[in-house]
Amino acid sequence: MGKQMQGAIAAGHPKTVEAGVEMLRLGGNAFDAVVAAIAASFVTEPGLTSAAGGGFLLAHTQDNRNILFDFFTQTPRRKRQSDVDFYPIDVNFGTTTQRFHIGLGAIAVPGSLAGVCHVHQKLGRLPFKEVVQPAIHYARHGVEVNAFQHYCFDILGPILLRSPNFQSILMPQGKRVSPGDTLYMPTFANTLSEIAAKGPDYFYRGDIAHQLVHDCCERGGHITLEDLQSYRVVERSPLTLNYRGKTLLTNPPPSSGGTLIALALKLLSGVNLSQLSFGSNAHIELLSKVMQLTNVARKNGYDDHLYSPEIAETFLAEAHCGPYLRQLRTFTQQDTSGSFGSETVNSQVLNKWGSTTHISVIDGEGNAASVTASNGEGSAYVIPGTGIMMNNMLGEADLHPNGFHQWPENLRISSMMAPTIILDEHHQPKIVLGSGGSNRIRTAILQVVSNLVDFDMPIETAVNSPRIHWENGTFGMEPGLSELATDDDRFPFDGIVDQWDAPNMFFGGVHAVVQQKNGELDGAGDRRRGGVVAIV
Repeated sequence: MGKQMQGAIAAGHPKTVEAGVEMLRLGGNAFDAVVAAIAASFVTEPGLTSAAGGGFLLAHTQDNRNILFDFFTQTPRRKRQSDVDFYPIDVNFGTTTQRFHIGLGAIAVPGSLAGVCHVHQKLGRLPFKEVVQPAIHYARHGVEVNAFQHYCFDILGPILLRSPNFQSILMPQGKRVSPGDTLYMPTFANTLSEIAAKGPDYFYRGDIAHQLVHDCCERGGHITLEDLQSYRVVERSPLTLNYRGKTLLTNPPPSSGGTLIALALKLLSGVNLSQLSFGSNAHIELLSKVMQLTNVARKNGYDDHLYSPEIAETFLAEAHCGPYLRQLRTFTQQDTSGSFGSETVNSQVLNKWGSTTHISVIDGEGNAASVTASNGEGSAYVIPGTGIMMNNMLGEADLHPNGFHQWPENLRISSMMAPTIILDEHHQPKIVLGSGGSNRIRTAILQVVSNLVDFDMPIETAVNSPRIHWENGTFGMEPGLSELATDDDRFPFDGIVDQWDAPNMFFGGVHAVVQQKNGELDGAGDRRRGGVVAIV
């Protein structure tokens, strides 16, 4: 008899994965593993996430409970009216420059530490001190910088290096760390050790909270002690839908990403893909039309209202989806006389970065966890003496479509993040996935789900096959797909075609694990974001 596998984990850095693997080998469950991996990612992926960011964790337990833990950022209870420390900074991507907004006035109430502690307390098995030990060890003894993390540091350098605290981390010898160098975060190691001993109150109510609030008060931030002390992780029922006979769980409102993925899958499920070849013109055109119709549906009176569960339910109802599905079917029948809704082009600059990371875990007991987390690009403010850079979620344009400083007070911010789990006919986790990548999260997940379900691809192929993305009048396409016939009359496409020379993190970062029919576990890390997988 072969050895029973303890689990599988996919994430964005080898050491993130290693932290989770260590918990499984110690007898921990998927939730011990995912909490260890999240904590480790604060050290191994500091360009993408932070202890002072936010995220969502979708859990399936061995006794068939499904819980969405919302630990995303919250808007402050009171909006500062003057002297707000909020300013633009330009980031050079090589071929283009993009402007982000940072400063203490860009900081939203953080949730990541609360989320880590809450999930572990609710579902973990091992002692919390043991679970965060890998992260503490990495921070104190160092992590080798790989090519992808170096790329992140290089792009975000104008933000990260504005903080003297991060200068000492990223430029220990007066020059930036390079691939192969070792990254140390000793101050954060001490902070995390204190949190492990004293719990999250050390951050939300203790000296750290008072230091953050003092600096916000003196230097132009919105955060108050009341904001920190009243922050709570919210447990929600996942958004559930059926896709070709399989049960899919994802992020419910107030976040919009899961709802938009659900609509796209409802449209796609109304079309027979069995006669299409992956990457063919017909396949690309169908996916692009699904993306376009989803955007049109969102703009037609729902853009500012998907925050509400009741509105989201109406959005996904047959009465609302039916006309869009008929348009899609008309399109697939090559009848261009049908009326296709026009997508309003948003004047906002497309966020080309997407500072987000994802971790997927499944264990041999039937537990599964899918978590997506982010720090935005970082606010450039590090709480003195902690090594923790605060988020800039109030300065993220895609989170505030009505403009900066227009956010409602004391409200959980809506997000495109959509940790997702697909259950088999016995309600057991079959596929666990999610993605980073700002607005590309939903189209990346849509395509990987379709690759797995519609094209029956192996997980590695499904995750790393080329992708497309339609947004804001631009159709992006990675290499490896058929040449797009943009002058084909049956492809009603009004916009710019952006054909990329190589796969890119712009198109997301799907890290996924699967349980196959024979019970064996497998997984894939997205090579666009340095993804890694381990089977234990």
